[in-house]
Amino acid sequence: MDKDIATPVRTKAVLDKYGFTFKKSLGQNFLIDTNILRKIVKNAELTEMSGAVEIGPGIGALTEQLAKVCKKVIAFEIDHRLIPVLKDTLSPYPHVSIIHQDFLKANVNQVLRDYFSDDQEISIVANLPYYITTPIIMKCLEDKLPFKNMVVMMQKEVGDRIVAKPGTKNYGSLTLAIQYFTTAEIVLHVPKTVFIPQPNVDSVVVRLRKREKPIVEVKDESFFFKVIKSSFGQRRKTILNNLTNSFEQGKEKKELILACLNLAEIDPKRRGETLTIEEFAKLSDVLYDNFK
Repeated sequence: MDKDIATPVRTKAVLDKYGFTFKKSLGQNFLIDTNILRKIVKNAELTEMSGAVEIGPGIGALTEQLAKVCKKVIAFEIDHRLIPVLKDTLSPYPHVSIIHQDFLKANVNQVLRDYFSDDQEISIVANLPYYITTPIIMKCLEDKLPFKNMVVMMQKEVGDRIVAKPGTKNYGSLTLAIQYFTTAEIVLHVPKTVFIPQPNVDSVVVRLRKREKPIVEVKDESFFFKVIKSSFGQRRKTILNNLTNSFEQGKEKKELILACLNLAEIDPKRRGETLTIEEFAKLSDVLYDNFK
């Protein structure tokens, strides 16, 4: 068999063969380091019975490494120009299926039902396009996809926000949404030099392990996230000001919001970034009782 797809020589040969040019609008940066790909796959903790889902396979470098270790791989690719390339590069792996769809618009739960058995452990493993990293992760969580873990490469800055602690500048609504559904850790730092074309930023690989149930119990999940989002409306403002500005009729109901904060034992002068997820859960439930 040919050398791994991820080697610089093989990648260049594939690109030349198809006259492929990178589209900046699709955030295409292909990995040319097999060692890093193998580390990504290792962190997904796959077995020979596992299923893997990839988003944006490019020319199949990571897809190939996934195919070597697990039972079934499906990959969502939006760029029609890459479909014939993938058919060629992944031809030695009949257990790989390419889905020519926009992941963000796809009914992913249905696709998973079509390709995987009910009892199969599924991991989402991907080198995510930087410009849509957050929407992809949030779709996986909000659609309640049945994954065991997600091992995804992203811009270091986004990774830092995902694993941030309360009271730090990186801590925000993304941190809390991910903490609610998963446990998150950075498992790998990836230099820009292992991609073509080279991105302007360094990358990290983050592993999200899905919790059996959310870390806190709340009366209404969507209201809970609304409270969180509102609390970070303007980072420099107090939580009282942010909630007053973003809640419907908030200005007229400022006294009620203040009373809710006191009831939840949260100082109204604090900023949203200082609250733990447990404090947000408590506040959300009190506000829910008074605003719904």
